[in-house]
Formats: sequence, C-alpha cells, structure tokens
Amino acid sequence: MSFADLHLSDELLRAIDESGYTEPTPIQQQAIPNVLMMRDLIGIAQTGTGKTAAFVLPMIDILGSGRARARMPRSLILEPTRELAAQVAENFEKYGKYHKLSMALLIGGVQMGDQVKALEKGVDVLIATPGRLMDLFSRGKIMLNDCKLLVIDEADRMLDMGFIPDIEEICTKLPKDRQTLLFSATMPTAIKKLADKFLSSPKQVEVARPASANLQIEQRIVEVSSRGKKDALIDILRAEGASSVIVFSNRKTTVRDLAQSLSRAGFKAGQIQGDMAQAERIRELDRFKSGDITVLVASDVAARGLDVKGVSHVVNYDVPWHPDDYVHRIGRTGRAGATGKAFTLVTPEDAEAVANIEKLTATKIERVGKAVPASRDVKPADAEATPAKPARARRERAKPAAKPEPVQAAEPVAEMPKAAPRKAEPRKAAEPKAIPPKATKSGGEKQDDDWNGPVPSFLNFGFDGN
Repeated sequence: MSFADLHLSDELLRAIDESGYTEPTPIQQQAIPNVLMMRDLIGIAQTGTGKTAAFVLPMIDILGSGRARARMPRSLILEPTRELAAQVAENFEKYGKYHKLSMALLIGGVQMGDQVKALEKGVDVLIATPGRLMDLFSRGKIMLNDCKLLVIDEADRMLDMGFIPDIEEICTKLPKDRQTLLFSATMPTAIKKLADKFLSSPKQVEVARPASANLQIEQRIVEVSSRGKKDALIDILRAEGASSVIVFSNRKTTVRDLAQSLSRAGFKAGQIQGDMAQAERIRELDRFKSGDITVLVASDVAARGLDVKGVSHVVNYDVPWHPDDYVHRIGRTGRAGATGKAFTLVTPEDAEAVANIEKLTATKIERVGKAVPASRDVKPADAEATPAKPARARRERAKPAAKPEPVQAAEPVAEMPKAAPRKAEPRKAAEPKAIPPKATKSGGEKQDDDWNGPVPSFLNFGFDGN
C-alpha cells in the first residue's frame, strides 16, 4: 500500500514524498482512513510506529478548508511533555508546508506573550501541554467552543503524570459534536474509562500487543555491581562504537554526573533533564540531531518526547521505576523499520523491577553477564562480599580479644560487693559489653548501634537527595 491509496491530497502526498517516505506504517494504514471519515478513534501503538503521522496527516487535509477565528482554535492536540509537543509541531511544519494552516505551540518554559499573540490571530492547530493550556484558559486568553477536533496523545503517559483530571476538564469545555482521537501505548483501566466517557462509538485500531517491545530492537541485560555501573557503561559505548546513543537515568543528579564523566572519558556527551531551561534542552537536542554530540544522557522527561532518526543504541543506566517506561525508553531506537540495540545495566537490587518489565512485555531478556573487565570489577565485587562495616566490626572485636584472659582472671573481683557494695555492679555490667566475642547476635547488634565511625559508602549509594 502507498500513501496515495489512503486518499490524501496531492499537496500532502508531495510533502510526504519530499520527506523520503514511500509506504505508510501499519498504524497509519489503519488510522488515516478512519480519521478522514470523521470517526472517533482509539489507536493502540507502541512508540516508534509512526503514530504521530497517523493523526497529523489526515488532520492537515481535514483542516485544509475553513478559517480560524481569533482565540478560537479549530483543533487541539494535547501532549504530556514539551518535547513531544514540539515534535508534533515539527511534523505539521514538514507535512503541511503546501497547506496554508496556522499553528500555535503552548508549552511551559517559554514566554507566554508570543503564544498569546499567535492565539489572537487565530490558529488552525493548537498543540499544547495540559498545564499551560489550563493556565491560558483561566486567564481568558483562549476559547475552546469552536474546536471540532481533539487529539489526546500518549494517554497512558498523561495518566502517569497526573494529567487525567485536567484532560477531563478540558473535554467538558469543547463542543460535544467534535471528533476525538486517543492514542496510547497501553490501555489501563483509567484510560478505558476516559475513552468511554468522551469518545463516541470509537473505532479501535491496534498494531501491536499493548506494552510489547519493538521486535526490531535487540535487548540485553548486563549484570553489574553497583560500583561497576559507570565502567560498564563506558565499556559498552566503546565496544559498540555507537555513533548515536541515548543513556537514561532515573535521577537528574545522575544525568549531570554521567554527562560530565563521559565528557572526561572522551565522548561527545550532552544532557537533557528537568532542571534545565526549555531553551537549553532544545539546544542540546538540536546538537544531538546534528551529530555535534553522539551520547545524550537523559532523564525520563525525554523518554517519550524524542524522535531522532538513526539512534543506534539506548542504554538504561538505571532500571526504570515503572515497567511502561522501559518500553518507551528503548523505543527511541529501532524506529520506522530500522534496527537498534538496548542495554540495561542491572544490579542484584534491580531483580524485582526487571521481573516486572519481563512480565509486562512477555519477553525474557537475554543476560550477557558482567560488562566490566575482571581487572576493574574485582575491587567492587570484594567490597560487596565484605562490606566496610563488617570489616570494621571485626577489628572492633579484635581489640577485646587480647583482654579476655586478664578480664576473666579479674572476675573474682565481682565478689567484692562486700568491699564495694552496689556501686561496683554497674561498672561490672559495663565490662562484659565490651568483651563478648561469645555473645554473637546481641553483641554484633550492639556494636552496630554504637558505631561512631564514618557511614560506609555502600549505605549511601543512590541517596543523592534528589
């Protein structure tokens, strides 16, 4: 099947051809005809399957006729993150270049003044994150009563981020006779209820089992020690010779640390995380797209918003806290029919999280053992086998070991209650506390309680206050 078979306009087909695409993906084949027929739609598709174009392309043709009025957008696309909203805007610019459609992007982190000016001129397509849209609506800067087409994209991500109440409120402010399209990688109960409430007899299209991982992606689990993770990451990057890699971490502080460490190790590394201003994040993403940097370290703020051609590898430096995020992270590679590789660094503490991922995806991910050479991993392995605290505890016990005989020789003094009545007893009770090599459990626990040395490093790992 070709795009011409989907009954798109000649202008749109020309723009598609100039973009280098010749055949629609399965989700596009199923969704586009139904959208053009003005039907409500539920599209279940994993990331990287071309679902953005599945609603952007027919929207361009639907909006080709008609005229926008001031502060009254004709269509609305809701996205969970700034990055994904910007990516959808790029798609409209690319495919709609032969149509005279106006567009506005409402996202946080940028000046509101320019956004308000665009709305006052009237827009055909409004792409927004729920928070910024609700803000402008409450200020009276936008009206939604002329919006005839609503797209709720990445609905399951909206649920994760707590946006469902905002979406429900937005839906109540739109005309009831609108067309609604809902796209999601999974269909949890809350999203099903949302669809039942706000969609009218929707057509459901599904191109892959919900939450399944892309079969084009070669997945591997690399078993490492906690202290060997950074070395393992560097080994993977060097061994694979990867030219376009996204490294995901759970914490913003770890993202910053990794980006700096990789730069010192000779990699062209950049970062995207939540503490960065929007302009900085866009600049780093542009550098990654252009090849100025080859390794992009990111927090989950970027997991669903990045659409970069040619990403060869994804590395999960941290196992994601939510199994759904694993699917979306690795979906940054293996896009549009290309192949890709995904490595996940796993410590023994990650066993439960990995089990949840494999349960969700119904996939047993291949283990490839330790990636760190033995010469570099010996020290961390030994440190885990005999952690710092027990080692010191043994030295503490070694001190009284030289005294037991003298103390026991002096034990008859315990009979001195006659000479030193009861004052001696508390003193004597304190002496056994320092003695007991024999008092195994209670003695060991007491030493732990009395520990006054520095907190062992393995107890602090991962607690960075973030």
